[in-house]
Amino acid sequence: MSASLDIVSVGMVTAVGLDGPSSCAAMRARLNGFQETHFQESPDARLTGAPVPLPRNWIGEKRMAHLAAGAISEAFEAVPQARGQTALILCLPEEDRPGRPLRDNSALLRRIGDIIQLAPHDHSRIVAHGRPSGHAAFDHARRLLASGEVSYVMIAGVDSYLTAATITHYLMGGRLLTAGNSDGFIPGEAAAAVLCTRPNSGSFQLFGLGLAREAASIYNKEDLPLRASGMTSAYDAAFQETGIDMSRLGYRISDLVGEQYWFKQAALVTLRLLRGRHEFQDLWSPAESLGNIGAAVVPLMVGMAWTAARKGYAAGNPVLIEASSDAGACGAALFGSRTAA
Repeated sequence: MSASLDIVSVGMVTAVGLDGPSSCAAMRARLNGFQETHFQESPDARLTGAPVPLPRNWIGEKRMAHLAAGAISEAFEAVPQARGQTALILCLPEEDRPGRPLRDNSALLRRIGDIIQLAPHDHSRIVAHGRPSGHAAFDHARRLLASGEVSYVMIAGVDSYLTAATITHYLMGGRLLTAGNSDGFIPGEAAAAVLCTRPNSGSFQLFGLGLAREAASIYNKEDLPLRASGMTSAYDAAFQETGIDMSRLGYRISDLVGEQYWFKQAALVTLRLLRGRHEFQDLWSPAESLGNIGAAVVPLMVGMAWTAARKGYAAGNPVLIEASSDAGACGAALFGSRTAA
């Protein structure tokens, strides 16, 4: 099967680096950006988070715009001819997430455009589904590129869990990692961008993609047992497009934000799909260095894999990139070199 799009450049702004190369080097070295924040986990202790060390202390929408603009600008630096002929798909946190650091999605899109001096594009759009937003964005991007209406698509994600209302909500729900709760996540923030074009002779390509929904989500009210049916379906769809099975995977990158639920989901998918003889398949996660970075995670994981492939330290070929949301949305996508499919 021919690839549906090529990845030509990436950009990142994270707690461990203000560009892609430094962020990827830090994550490869298992460094992290965890530090005490000004939020209190208890009257006597401050909460650990992973903030981005920006040169100015912007907050809210302005902070999100500068994070995203930094990642997008970096991706454009490598392919300057893409400016002016690129549709932007912006991945954002869920609309109903408490403490969401944005009020107006369209205003954020315009503000980013002003910062990076990028004119509005008719095919630009917003995908606000949290962590798996990037999978929906790649699905839209490949269709847009196949239509011939655009030459390039920039998929960018930006998010932050470091707002007072968000921290309060997840602390009250017992979801954050604290001294008294080991089954929680570290709130983080980040932005990442991936520049895509039509399949040509690129060395890193999207081969297959699957989207599904898990009925037994982390918040499911029926208390259904987790069998990872949603993520298994997403994997299956990606494999069917690619024409391979899980035994031929090189490695995986997952948004394992820290809670047991997500590790159990990843393990169940392996038990359900991995059959026969196979090589060791490593499992990477940016959360080990960045905490939970929400809607930025899929573009960032693709950037990790793209950088690893270019620099020769990838743990195999192809790579499967997965993400899922608290509401049960699941996405899986296969990337790699042309020889992988």
